[in-house]
Amino acid sequence: MNLENIGEIALRNLGRINIIIGKNGSGKSRLLRDLHNSRGAIQNLGVLTYITPERGGVLSYEAGVENDLVRNPQNFKEQRITNQFFRFKEQTVAQYRKLKDLVHAKMEKYFEQLKSGRDTALDPPMTFQSYVVKLNSLLDEIELRQAGATFQIFKKGTDREFRSSDISSGESELIALGIECLVFENELASDRLNILLLDEPDVHLHPDLQVRLMGFVRDQVERNDFCVIIATHSIAILGALGDYAHAHIAFMRSGDRQLTFEEIGEVYKKILPVFGAHPLSNLFNEAPVLLVEGEDDERIWQQAVRTSSGKIRVYPCGCGGVDRIAFYEEEVAKIIRAVYDNAKAFSLRDRDDMPEQLTDLPPIIRMRLSCRSAENLLLSNQVLSALSMNWVTLRGNIEAWLGKNKDHPHHDTMNAFREGGFDRKGFDLKEIRNDLMGIVGNNKPWEVAVGQTLGSLWGNDTIDFQEEGSIYNFLGEKILANIFPRA
Repeated sequence: MNLENIGEIALRNLGRINIIIGKNGSGKSRLLRDLHNSRGAIQNLGVLTYITPERGGVLSYEAGVENDLVRNPQNFKEQRITNQFFRFKEQTVAQYRKLKDLVHAKMEKYFEQLKSGRDTALDPPMTFQSYVVKLNSLLDEIELRQAGATFQIFKKGTDREFRSSDISSGESELIALGIECLVFENELASDRLNILLLDEPDVHLHPDLQVRLMGFVRDQVERNDFCVIIATHSIAILGALGDYAHAHIAFMRSGDRQLTFEEIGEVYKKILPVFGAHPLSNLFNEAPVLLVEGEDDERIWQQAVRTSSGKIRVYPCGCGGVDRIAFYEEEVAKIIRAVYDNAKAFSLRDRDDMPEQLTDLPPIIRMRLSCRSAENLLLSNQVLSALSMNWVTLRGNIEAWLGKNKDHPHHDTMNAFREGGFDRKGFDLKEIRNDLMGIVGNNKPWEVAVGQTLGSLWGNDTIDFQEEGSIYNFLGEKILANIFPRA
């Protein structure tokens, strides 16, 4: 679905739930408000509701607020699109009373239709108590109970009552957002395009509660098939919808007025955990993503991080092959630019037959090994020493292995390694890496052996990167400067 020619706004390839990710000041709220104000240009529009990011006030009933809702509903709605509206939650309580009336009206209509013999195949509408149960599903410690036309708040499973001013900001936000979403659901115009605009619903919500709220909204969309557009800078919200086939995403930067949404594909599902629970924390900058080619590389660097006891601070992420790493770089860069200030990430490729130098793609710092691939690190002096082996002894052991294993399926490759002058830095060792571990006489996985050695390394100004056989010569200066701690 597209929303074209809505003033200066164009939103393309919308799904059922659409997430706009962007930093504060990128224009997300302005875009949603302008979309609301230009609703007359949207064809076949039913109901369009905008929920502001600043939802001030207290969940208490005020007769004057409800009178305003009843007497002048349009003015009531216009007040609510104002940023930092300070009586939002008082209005939410009035909305709760309205929700009750809407649900009862649906129920009365249903029974009238049954009585008249029309539309007997219709499913009965949900009862109001069913909606209260759904609201309570958002809450852990407290629950709403009907009290006349409004509600009271109790500790779950007890008779201990709370004043609305005594509950946490997160609980208050969940109640308010839940009620607003349910009112929207019960105002939908059938056979028309209905749009719910949620502006930063993550405000005051712990990431776990953001995930719960997204499950609530997803359940609504599945029941009613309307369109939701969410403006946020929370990666937790994106992660909560990562497995939903009808969720789409767009990254917004300052000045953007035209956005093309895309499905949350395999790349996002893989890299989302890298970005931590909440973008407002500094977790990402403390442990930037390290994109690597495959699962072996990912295991190596995971082991290095564990062994370093916090000195190496990266989050390794395998990309499924060298042909995919460039795509991952582009997607990670897109997220960083839309969410973080002054953040960076790393990518690391095998050298293979390519030149070692690689141009950065800010904010991605791109690197290549100085050796052919990660397997070659196994034969560096430092890794061999950690395995109680040295290069001279290992060469002799390889000669003996070749003499005893002429029928081995990897004999020809091992022999090519010998005939090529035992080029431990440049030979393709992938086929014989496990054979080499057997010749060394150690039953560790080769990735663990390499990762443990990497985790023990430090950088300093005295390192000789030209020393033959040194792991520093295999890694290269750029990798050491960016990944490893300095002594």
